[in-house]
Amino acid sequence: MIKGISFLRPSGSAAAHDRLVSFLAALGFLPGAGWTEDNSRGAAFLAPLGNLEIVEGALPSTADVLIEVTALDAVYQAAESWLRAERGEQASLGLSPVTETGWKSRMFTVEPVAGFQLSFWAWTDPLKGKPVAVEGDLSAAGMKFSVIVARWNAVITERLLEGALDALLRSGALRSDIDVIRVPGAWEIAAAARTVANGAGVDAIVTLGCLLRGETAHYEAIYNEVARGIGQSQQETGIPHSFGVLTCETLEQALNRAGIKAGNKGFESALAAIEMVSLRRKLLAGGSS
Repeated sequence: MIKGISFLRPSGSAAAHDRLVSFLAALGFLPGAGWTEDNSRGAAFLAPLGNLEIVEGALPSTADVLIEVTALDAVYQAAESWLRAERGEQASLGLSPVTETGWKSRMFTVEPVAGFQLSFWAWTDPLKGKPVAVEGDLSAAGMKFSVIVARWNAVITERLLEGALDALLRSGALRSDIDVIRVPGAWEIAAAARTVANGAGVDAIVTLGCLLRGETAHYEAIYNEVARGIGQSQQETGIPHSFGVLTCETLEQALNRAGIKAGNKGFESALAAIEMVSLRRKLLAGGSS
């Protein structure tokens, strides 16, 4: 029957209301549905989890609103920056230092507006209250890879190949354990990947290519089949296939994703392949981390 819980706090004045809204937005709160009436207005902020806690004895904080976060130091810096912009040298007067609590957490209290205190806290154990996840490692030692790269749009795909090889070698793979296979274009990648996956001795396949839209529907037809073929090969063989086929509107966009501005998709795809090999081995061994 209970759907949600809201705490209403008076801001005191229009100026204080605007400052509080600015402060909470700066710290990353998700805005909710506010309201404006003839005699009042409200701004709502949402959190993934809400608790109503009844306390006997000493309260854990001087503030009666406690906000749990995952990156306390980053929130502290955001609060400090906001206060400095608002108050200049007086910023420290409304901000306590981060301190250890008696319940295995760290906390600080901030007062963005006089009389309106908030305490932010985080567990010192990052896994507190969370299931321990099984994740892959980024060590490629002892793994064998095939990198399938299209020659079409070589000005892009060669950059992707350089990034993929860099990631594999940096992560501990031997050059002798990396096979580079060139195909004419993106259309042929899936067929080559399936042939390699059906063979023996490869732990993962990195697929690299580049499709530019142009002015026809040819782009979408090719992309859909390439994506379907690579995904189907991975699902039916069980060998991890990382997807490093760029689909861009322009050559400039492709260059940016091949190492100019937005990272190198080849590097990222190779890292994904390493992690998935490691994860697959752990899952096959019973899920040990």
